[in-house]
Amino acid sequence: MYWQKELECLPGSDLKKLQLQRLQRTLKRVGTNVPFYRNRFQKLKLDPNKVNSLDDIRRFPFTLKQDLRDNYPYGLFAVPLRDVVRVHSSSGTTGMATVVGYSKNDIVNWSDLVARILCGAGVTPDDVIQIAFGYGLFTGGFGLHYGAERLGASVIPISAGNTKRQIQIMQDFKTTALVCTPSYALKMADVMMDMGINPNGMSLRYGLFGAEPWSEAMRIEINERLGIRATDNYGLSEVMGPGVAGECHECNGLHVNEDHFYVEILDPKTLEPVAPGEVGELVITTLTKEAFPVIRYRTRDLTRFLPEPCPCGRTFVRMGRMMGRSDDMLIIKGVNVFPTQIEAVLFEIEGTEPHYRLIVERENNEDKLTVQVEVVESMFFDQMKKQRALVDTIKKRMASELGIGVQIKLVEERSLERFNGKGDRVIDKRKL
Repeated sequence: MYWQKELECLPGSDLKKLQLQRLQRTLKRVGTNVPFYRNRFQKLKLDPNKVNSLDDIRRFPFTLKQDLRDNYPYGLFAVPLRDVVRVHSSSGTTGMATVVGYSKNDIVNWSDLVARILCGAGVTPDDVIQIAFGYGLFTGGFGLHYGAERLGASVIPISAGNTKRQIQIMQDFKTTALVCTPSYALKMADVMMDMGINPNGMSLRYGLFGAEPWSEAMRIEINERLGIRATDNYGLSEVMGPGVAGECHECNGLHVNEDHFYVEILDPKTLEPVAPGEVGELVITTLTKEAFPVIRYRTRDLTRFLPEPCPCGRTFVRMGRMMGRSDDMLIIKGVNVFPTQIEAVLFEIEGTEPHYRLIVERENNEDKLTVQVEVVESMFFDQMKKQRALVDTIKKRMASELGIGVQIKLVEERSLERFNGKGDRVIDKRKL
């Protein structure tokens, strides 16, 4: 099912022509209207009017999150403030907030792109969509809200938190599609169990999850526990918000909306393109944003292109789900470790729960990684021999997957913190 089939199924040659036209227009706009870009282009002797191929984008400099912070709040806007109809921003929890703006036309495009994601996942105008993302300056809530309304579905803007009320609303209003983070979906499943509610007796059929990395094993767990089909979607406020990419019903990678975004996957160290299928950092250039265009924005998110065509018929390139962030990657004893690798191992081991915490320390000048793992309640009533056997199994699997040894500590079920939003499961105590 498509929302804009004539665009989502564009032949490759036509798509490249459209991308080039829009890239040329965008580079001219920022080179003229945004002092930050104009000065950088002039310093590097780059002429936005002399871009003749998509490959020419590699001559242009990257945009970093710090650039957005340095130009807070309106320094990177490409239109007068009177033409900006919406302003969003990041939380600013790790520094100065990043502020983004939208023109009237940006809002129309944003709504259409999110409608594409919803439609591709199987959602129709007959569905009732419960949005459990926070509203406000965060782009997730409003982005999915406007896309759902554009699709014609019924929207329940419940926002985040108050899980028991979420479940009650889900029952009373006969919610068919849930929008939230994957970790919060599992928290809902836990609370349903506590309340004695069988998800199979509800109307829920779809789950559209994003805002944090999650594994295929976590998808299977959510599907089984909530009785739904879970799909992944991707966006970030600095570029637009949700709607950049999303899975179709095939659940085999995220289709990038390439008519609106030009994407590159680069080696985070060399900043050169990686080989097809290799993991690298996602870099995005907006092609249609009017109020807040960005050129070669380094997302820090790690993924890879999936070159095989999708059976759904969409021609846009697909990328794998996010493995984590280049700046969240842990280096333990010289080895790159991603939390999603650990999560995938735990999901495959019977007796463990899908909740964990990573503690990184340095003892005697050597890195030490301890994985705290929740286990089912019955495990703590079993013989110590069984607990030791489980620890040994996890250690062996971790060593095989990560290439380093880790310490395992079993903790009681539900003893680790649960997250309504993005999960922060890493505590790094090293003084690096």
